[in-house]
Order: sequence, then C-alpha cells, then structure tokens
Amino acid sequence: MQFIDQVKINVQAGDGGDGLVTFRREKFVPTGGPSGGNGGNGGSVHLVANPQLQTLLDFKFKQLYKAETGERGGPKGMTGACGEDLILQVPCGTSVYNDVTGAFLGDLLIKGDSIMVAKGGKGGLGNKHFLSNSNRAPETCLPGMRGEEFSLRFELKLIAEVGILGMPNAGKSTLISVLSSAKPKIADYPFTTLVPNLGVVRKDTGDGTVFADIPGLIEGAHEGIGLGHDFLRHVERTRLLIHLVDGTDPNPVENYTTIQRELKSYGRHLYDRPQIVAINKIDSLDQDLREILVEELQEACGSEVLLVSAVTKTGLKPFLQKVWDKLNELDAQAPKPVVDADDLPIDRVDLPESLFAPQAPVSN
Repeated sequence: MQFIDQVKINVQAGDGGDGLVTFRREKFVPTGGPSGGNGGNGGSVHLVANPQLQTLLDFKFKQLYKAETGERGGPKGMTGACGEDLILQVPCGTSVYNDVTGAFLGDLLIKGDSIMVAKGGKGGLGNKHFLSNSNRAPETCLPGMRGEEFSLRFELKLIAEVGILGMPNAGKSTLISVLSSAKPKIADYPFTTLVPNLGVVRKDTGDGTVFADIPGLIEGAHEGIGLGHDFLRHVERTRLLIHLVDGTDPNPVENYTTIQRELKSYGRHLYDRPQIVAINKIDSLDQDLREILVEELQEACGSEVLLVSAVTKTGLKPFLQKVWDKLNELDAQAPKPVVDADDLPIDRVDLPESLFAPQAPVSN
C-alpha cells in the first residue's frame, strides 16, 4: 500500500431544491389557493476520522466529491426530499486546510472526530409562503440556494508520542525494529527510510507507547532539501523527541547541531520539544572514543547523553527507562483542562459503528 500523506481535493455540497408554484384543485374546496411546497435542502460534506485507515491513498485518484442535491418542492404543500450528506473517511491525525486561503479548518485525531467542510444549500420557498391579504394567488417561488464549494488540502500527521530523529543512516530504523514489532526497510546506505514507520513499544506493565521513525534529515531540510521537509510535520504531534547520533560518523557533534538548526528553522515549537540524546553504534567504538563523544555532545546539548547499540541491543534498557521517566514527567506537568471536552460546541455527525469495520486492503 502506498503511503500518501498529502492530497488536494474539491468538495461540493448539494444545491437546495427549487420551490414550486401550484394551486389546490380539490373537491369541496371551492376557493383553492397556493399549495406549492418548498425545495429540499442540499446534502453537506463531512469528514470523519476512521482508525482503520493509515493513508490518504483513496483521495489520490479522485479530486471531486459531490453531495446530493435537494429535490424540488411538490404539490399540496409537500417539501422536496433533502439531499443525502456525503461522509468522507480519513485517517486519524489528518489536518484539514482551505487550499486557496490556507485557513486551518480542523484536526481529526481520534475515532469519530468529524467536521463539516461544505454546507448544503437551503431549499427554495414554494408559492404557498407568499400568500397574503393583498395577493391571494401568488405565482412566485424561490430557487434553491447553491451548496458551498471549496478546495481542500489534507495533511496526514502521524499520531505518536515519541519521534526518533537523526541523520541518514544513524540507525533509527534498526532501533525501532528492535524496540517494537515494526519491520522497516534496513540497509547500509542513506535514505533507506522513505516513509515514516510506526511501532508500539511495550512497557513492563504491558502498556504500549507509539514511536515514530522519521526519514533522515540533512542540512536545509526545512527548505525542502532531502526528505526531511516532507516528514518533519509527522513529529509535530509527538511529546518527546529522541535524537539518535551515529557514533561512527566523522562529525557526530556537527550532525547534532545541524539537526537542531533544522528543527529551529522549521518552527512550530519542534526545537523546544523535550529531547533525549543518544549515541548509537557504540559496539564499533572503543572506550576512549566513547568518553570523548559523550563529553563533547553533553557540552553541545547541555544534558545527559546515553550510549546504545541497536544491533547488539546494548544500553536499551536504561535508554527505555529514561524515555518512560520523561513521559511520566511530562504527564505530571500537563495542565488539566478547564472545560470538559464534551461541553465544547464541536460539529459532529452521528455515525453507525459499521462505518469503522475493517476494510479490505488497497492494492497498488
């Protein structure tokens, strides 16, 4: 399955149905009168988060999505049928933007989150609404209003608590494959990882935490150089960053400062995100070189530096304990919400549970 994390689509809500001009012609009703009904409202377009989806591939090959149009009003004061709403399912973690204005419309983070992105047009009035003392036989009706039309941009930002950053070939994929059951592509050349990989790392208590392995960053990533610009947004939702430094690289400290500059240039508070710095591949370093690297990196980052080897699984236990301790510390510092989320005026759609049933895999 292709990993598609950015798409642009056009959505069009249904138009409202036209009102009707008609008069009653019934037995025993000599005066008759106007009886044209109203048009039905057009269907709206809603987005809903579905945890069974992991990619925006479904929107890659179709760009226009239309809701149903409301039907015309009927005789005897009958209102036309309303158009059915169009519900589009997106992966959890999808951010929605107006592609023309750039306005942020909302985040769909958990199962059932929904927003209305295009409102259907209101049905037009039939001639029965124009009856008055001065006009006993109105021949006027109103057309239905047009449904809203918008160009939207979807950005999928993976939902993970911990993000693993580093230069290409720093060993990020190997680390997540050892810590979790994820099976990323691993090779001895740069940019092996072309898409972010998610893995659930289990604690001793059985609880799981989602880690994200982000493709390697290089200098200028925030400007679109390399692969980092496309994938830095996937760490925007993380609470903690793991900065993995390749201990066998000729300039590990320079690599560390390069990544920090990219985080700062990218913005969105990534540079201020709590970080754990670890030197990887220590199985290939002698003791003296390890001590020198630790001293230089601690001076550069101003915090403790851990030593690990993803290949030999050296130092992983204290490394994970440091991650759990840091997450617990962040939990303790997190402010409690002042307003209950259930009290917020969020536009939601009542959805059947069958909507989230497992789906057949999509082939390339």
